[in-house]
Amino acid sequence: MPEKLLSIIIPIYNEDKVAADSLPAIFSLKINKEVIVVNDGSTDETGPILNKLAATYDFRLIDQETNQGKGAAVKRGLEEISGDYFIICDADQEYDARDIVRLFTEMLEQNNDQTVIYGSRFLSTRNHGFHYLVNKFLTSMTNALFHSRLSDMETCFKLIPRSALAKIRLSGRRFEIEPEITAQLLKAGYKIMELPISYTRRGYREGKKIKARDGLLAIKTLIAEKLFR
Repeated sequence: MPEKLLSIIIPIYNEDKVAADSLPAIFSLKINKEVIVVNDGSTDETGPILNKLAATYDFRLIDQETNQGKGAAVKRGLEEISGDYFIICDADQEYDARDIVRLFTEMLEQNNDQTVIYGSRFLSTRNHGFHYLVNKFLTSMTNALFHSRLSDMETCFKLIPRSALAKIRLSGRRFEIEPEITAQLLKAGYKIMELPISYTRRGYREGKKIKARDGLLAIKTLIAEKLFR
């Protein structure tokens, strides 16, 4: 039986301060993988850094001329995947790329295409800052609307069978893609498992891009998924 393949999608926008350090950790993971990097219209030195990395590491690079948002970059990357499973990994070093190996190993052990595995930041760490409270509110709202028991709906690390793409339709262009993915997976009957992962939150001075309006957009997305879609 052929070895299962994991597609790793990396949306990236203006990350020249960290890309040269963060991306090799993903490229070097010792699993059967393909890596697709979507440069979402970066205007800093991210592009030249990616071109330099391409001389050393094996990955596919997609350049979008204008910045369209994380959701749009992810959807573009999904058009290119050939793996049995896929996961999104940001290039900002908030997540530890090594946790992808743990999630993928667990998925292979489950061997069930109706299972999705989330890496939960809140099963292993305690963080009572403002972003934590917003995430917990959105997760609680998801649980109430879709009868789930998640601890971290907004996590970036969602390891999903490629076959699920036939059952979900993603329209979000920014960070609302996270609640959109979760709501549609739950409505389609997927079982979402959670494993604890490492997480180091960065601030806006370090380049964090999610804004307060993204929280409001997430609420709107969850309500729309429940009532209208």
